[in-house]
Amino acid sequence: MSFGMGVQTIKSILDRTIAPPIKDAIEFDLTLPPYRRHVLSNGIEVYAIDLGNVEAMMVTWIFYAGNSFEKKKGVAAAVNSLLKNGTSKRKAFDINEHFEYYGAYLNRAAHHETAEMTLHCLNKHVGELLPVVAELVTDSVFPVEELDIYKKNAQQRLQVSLKKSDFVATRLIDAYLYGPEHPYGRYMQLEDYQQLEREDLLAFYHQYYQEGTCRILVAGKLPEDIIPRLEASFGSLTIHAPQKGVSLPAPAIIPAAEKRYQIANDPNGVQGSIRIARNFPNRHHPDFQRVQVLNNVFGGFFGSRLMANIREDKGYTYGIYSYLVNNMQESALMISTEAGKEVCAPAITEVYKEMDLLREELIDEEELQMARNFAIGTILGDLDGPFQVASRWKNILLNGLDGDYFKEGVRIIKTIGPEELRELARKYLRPEEFFELVVV
Repeated sequence: MSFGMGVQTIKSILDRTIAPPIKDAIEFDLTLPPYRRHVLSNGIEVYAIDLGNVEAMMVTWIFYAGNSFEKKKGVAAAVNSLLKNGTSKRKAFDINEHFEYYGAYLNRAAHHETAEMTLHCLNKHVGELLPVVAELVTDSVFPVEELDIYKKNAQQRLQVSLKKSDFVATRLIDAYLYGPEHPYGRYMQLEDYQQLEREDLLAFYHQYYQEGTCRILVAGKLPEDIIPRLEASFGSLTIHAPQKGVSLPAPAIIPAAEKRYQIANDPNGVQGSIRIARNFPNRHHPDFQRVQVLNNVFGGFFGSRLMANIREDKGYTYGIYSYLVNNMQESALMISTEAGKEVCAPAITEVYKEMDLLREELIDEEELQMARNFAIGTILGDLDGPFQVASRWKNILLNGLDGDYFKEGVRIIKTIGPEELRELARKYLRPEEFFELVVV
């Protein structure tokens, strides 16, 4: 009897004839899980996010060692890439084998202001891995043979990439926006790799890694002794914490004089790469998060106006998006797509038409609600797991912001109205202020 009643109860709960209730994403109350801040003996700040049930974790070391600090092109990226390629005690093979033995991997990435190493591992093995990472930070030797391989591979990759219109377009639009000598607009030529010398790498490594500025983020199901372990491996090193308000190189931004460019890159190519972009303030500007909502309507997701018009209606492209570039000092509002050579011009015309409509007409509430739901849904995805939460916090901290920035962003998404969005469009979606580039 009790078994039958149990089945009946389950059936009533799982009544497949009744649809589950639908809840709009904007109805959720979003909270960014907090971090715990610790300070090692040498002043290095550790931001710890203890979340999740999986026995895994991530450690990210963030050095202020991006290409903004280099005196010769390509040095910052080369140093970051070759950190794993040999110390005075271990060869590259031994280092890689050590991480593989413990089922871990160590990624590197160099950006404009910062360069990172990120370790993913099972939390029970972190004690075997942290000392080796510390060895890379203090004792990398950049063997000449490893540098030669790096230069050869980088040149080969660049030769292949230069045949692709989208790669060329991305390089050129940044140079037009910021200037070819600005770190955001500077790019590598084949001969630049050949000029890289081991002495250049060692000098940069000494200044910006061995005695550089560092922050550490740890996330996942953290061992209870993670802070003592970090202290043991990194607390006595000569690296140090960034001072409040990190002083970053700020070279002058010198945009190109002309606004319209058409570049012939591949005479046999069948499509062109379109980039339409304008300079835009960074995340500290009060309009930044408001324009992110406007951008969602304009071209920020698959249901945007650019996608509906240029992909769905006109069929000029498989996809077109707009976005705000995530730079620390100066952003950009960018529209990016690839289209057939013969329809590049009409595709650009339609982009400007959509700008005109947003400047002239109010966005209806249904469309705005869809853009809001997309924005909140994206944030929900970014809060799904400790590594995603750490990525959110990293972006906030590196831009000199705090948790209030996240809260304000959610508030803006939920409350900004059509009139304010139209005013923002009139301010920022002015075709004459955009650079226009087609690479065919």
